Amino acid sequence: MSVMLLGLVIFLGMHSIRILADDWRGTQIQRMGELPWKALFSVISIIGLALAIWGFGQMRLDPVSVWQPPAGLRHLVALLMIPAFILLVAAYVPRNHLKARLGHPMILAVKLWALAHLLVNGRLGDIVFFGAFLVWAVFDFRAARRRPRPQSAAPSVAGTVATVVIGLVAYVLFAFYLHPVLIGVPVM
Repeated sequence: MSVMLLGLVIFLGMHSIRILADDWRGTQIQRMGELPWKALFSVISIIGLALAIWGFGQMRLDPVSVWQPPAGLRHLVALLMIPAFILLVAAYVPRNHLKARLGHPMILAVKLWALAHLLVNGRLGDIVFFGAFLVWAVFDFRAARRRPRPQSAAPSVAGTVATVVIGLVAYVLFAFYLHPVLIGVPVM
């Protein structure tokens, strides 16, 4: 579990700089330039995420059970992941009503994803992994809501429909095809 914890600290730590040290971040961007900062941020984040995922996989080889979730919760999780995928897509599709209204749909998607997975995973490593993402997302969303939002183009019905359709297609592809292959766990 120590590799997973190290990865979580690196990944979530990098993503917490804006929460904890936004002025320092701004100074580094001015000093280094935006592109080098983003490159450094990305490389360190990818290393942290890779360590967290690898450590998570290793933890699953010798699990410590804390509680046994009811089997019926899997259906609730499948339902919660639909809006999570739509919110994730909303972060990237321009001019959609979800991003215009919510401001930070990706963070909300992470919250839903983490909460949903906490409901159906009762092993210690799962609780630490998904719990860490949930706690981070709560604090990040709170911090993001305090920052001024940049002006963006007015949302459109086309942007919103595209967001929902792409989100649903991504959900179906991931839930029914990629999740069993990449994660090793069938959705239903």
